[in-house]
Amino acid sequence: MTLNLPSTQLAVQWYPPSYDVRAEQVPVPTIEHPDDAIIKIKLAGLCGSDLHVYRGHEDVEETHICGHEFVGEVVTLGASFQSASPASRPTAYSTLKVGDKVVSPFTTSCGECQFCRLGFTARCVHSELLGTSTLPGAQAQFIRIPHAGGTLLPISPGSPLEALPDQALLLLADILPTGHFVALQALTHPKLSPIFNGKPWPHGAGAVFGPVLEIQDAPAPLTDEDRILCIAVVGLGPVGLCATLALLDLLVSAGIRFRVIAVDPNDARRKKMQEVYDSLPPDARGAQDSQFVVADIEESKAVVNGWGRKGCHAVLEVVGNPAALTLSLDLLAPSGVISSCGVHQAPPLPFTGRTMYNYNVSLEFGRCSVRAVLGAAAGLLLRRRDAFEGLVERVLPLSHAPEAYARFEKGEWGKVAFDPWA
Repeated sequence: MTLNLPSTQLAVQWYPPSYDVRAEQVPVPTIEHPDDAIIKIKLAGLCGSDLHVYRGHEDVEETHICGHEFVGEVVTLGASFQSASPASRPTAYSTLKVGDKVVSPFTTSCGECQFCRLGFTARCVHSELLGTSTLPGAQAQFIRIPHAGGTLLPISPGSPLEALPDQALLLLADILPTGHFVALQALTHPKLSPIFNGKPWPHGAGAVFGPVLEIQDAPAPLTDEDRILCIAVVGLGPVGLCATLALLDLLVSAGIRFRVIAVDPNDARRKKMQEVYDSLPPDARGAQDSQFVVADIEESKAVVNGWGRKGCHAVLEVVGNPAALTLSLDLLAPSGVISSCGVHQAPPLPFTGRTMYNYNVSLEFGRCSVRAVLGAAAGLLLRRRDAFEGLVERVLPLSHAPEAYARFEKGEWGKVAFDPWA
């Protein structure tokens, strides 16, 4: 079944070289491959990552439709979507139908290649990034999604997600899974295992690699102080808020005592972070002796220094520029982990090999595999829906895109969504 679609639609297009977006009429996309789906967009997001192209930092030279976050409704499906679809394919090829509500990750993934099977869907061999010159984006009335059966998240009738408003579901397209990913990437690093299991690194390796010889000159047992996780979040924009809430949720679930510091130079962002934290129920803030601090850059260095272990076990970097990485290293203790989800550009990393070696720094970098962590992110959204309420600060018509980009880029506005039909 296919709904009758118009031939043209309103969309936000970016024009080179920079700082030029326009709401214009463009053709409505059509099915190009049997695995495609055409989605009618109900709500589209403006993300910090969109600003890299907006500023002309992505080496993009072609006009294209912007945006990579959306909630929508299926209006057309390719021939691959049928009840007789092979069981070896993602289940959506046999279950997805016209009229279904969906959320899409910001990158497509086939769900069938080895990267997808292992959970690294961001590096699917067929992956495409929405909102680029190769795959027109979501700030429009309609969008074509390749490999839709492996990409889209259907909001099925009876799903607990069905009760959530579109502004909440929109967070699942990028920023909430990315926030969860950057926290999980740090907390699952082997260097943090002593805090979780109470044994010095590399305790437990024998279970994977074979028995080890127990020696007599083992270090002294871990103290109570050793078991307190010190961690910083650098950047408190929308992704930073999501990362902080995901981090707190994971730590509380694990029963770990912690000291968390959330850092941003922008006073409005710091205030927003504190308000979100204060809105959490007591059982979501950790044990009584856990600590949560919101600070500017200089304050953060003093606070971390006062913790008395020469820095944090891990730092979550969600900004995406060399200055943020430099601050992350300043806040990090030797043998620490920097987990970065910021979209970095051409400038070299602000570290020398000697620095990395001398401090035993581990650097975890890259794009979130949204499709792989959607379940965890959706669970967090349901548990903390009150904290996420209001994260999308404005819903505007597509015609307001030039102002929205300009004010979001300057930090004057927070998270913006577009209603393509307003």
